[in-house]
Amino acid sequence: MNTDNPLVLGIETSCDETGVGIVRGTELLANTIASSMDEHARFGGVVPEVAARAHLEALTPTIEQALETAGVALADVDAIAVTSGPGLAGALMVGVGAAKALAVALEKPFYAVNHLVGHVGADLLRDDEGELELPTIALLVSGGHTSLLHVRSLTHDVELLGETIDDAAGEAFDKVARLLGLPYPGGPHIDRAAATGDPRAVRFPRGLTLPKDLEKHRYDFSFSGLKTAVARHVERMRDDGLDVPVADIAASFREAVADVLTAKAIAACRDLGVPRLLLGGGVVANARVRELAAERAEAAGVALRIPPLSLCTDNGAMIAAIAAQRIMAGHEPSSLDVAADSTLPVTVVQA
Repeated sequence: MNTDNPLVLGIETSCDETGVGIVRGTELLANTIASSMDEHARFGGVVPEVAARAHLEALTPTIEQALETAGVALADVDAIAVTSGPGLAGALMVGVGAAKALAVALEKPFYAVNHLVGHVGADLLRDDEGELELPTIALLVSGGHTSLLHVRSLTHDVELLGETIDDAAGEAFDKVARLLGLPYPGGPHIDRAAATGDPRAVRFPRGLTLPKDLEKHRYDFSFSGLKTAVARHVERMRDDGLDVPVADIAASFREAVADVLTAKAIAACRDLGVPRLLLGGGVVANARVRELAAERAEAAGVALRIPPLSLCTDNGAMIAAIAAQRIMAGHEPSSLDVAADSTLPVTVVQA
């Protein structure tokens, strides 16, 4: 195996996107994604069983397309990597099973990688900025995760500072979109609606930001109360026979989410003396989150990094990138006994 600049195929099936990526060291060769989002839209959210079946159907053609894009053959690959957790159990099992089968059939080493650390590793694959400096604070925001990390090493030293204690930010976007009559997935539709709204129209609550909450949950998040506040506001307006100003409510809700996310991330940078912040996850596509993060980072003297949006959503390339880092650092492969772990802690970079 080439341990200096390994060619790695990565598989990601933690939720509703079948991602296959191929990297050589930190060079991105292919990032192929097949989404089952449309199949979940009529349910208003991801259905685990539907996601798992969609992964089964999409995995082989997605691998074939990635290999064609990269211009390599399976036999050329030095290692097989896969997301082993966290995520939806059934969906993860599809990817892990496929990766093990490939590793055995090709007689290649197998690397079981943490999904959340993968989102940080996505930044390694960009070619528009300088090299990622460590340590860094990382804010990962997606449909299933909202986490604040202190990353000292991508291969072996990641600390969880805080996470959501109820809904993830992406879940809150989906639920509020449904309240406002907007389609699934809620994030992009709320973003578009909010563009013409007034973010100061309604002062929605900022979860876990009161002094008494900060003592215990300084870096944790909560969006359930915010979602409920939006629901009650909409219900009151409808009960009073008033038209619901969708744009204003969407903008006010989006502002509350962006405010909490960015305030806590910058606070972590300041508290820990880390002048760097990295954003990752699908919710980073939200225009206000990126804008407010940039404003607050500049004011605090913090360097902000946001990978290209194609690498922010779930993808196999980020998983391959972490495995490549582990290989180059001399870490051993994972055992084929490793199972999918829906609650894999972020401190475990490789299972």
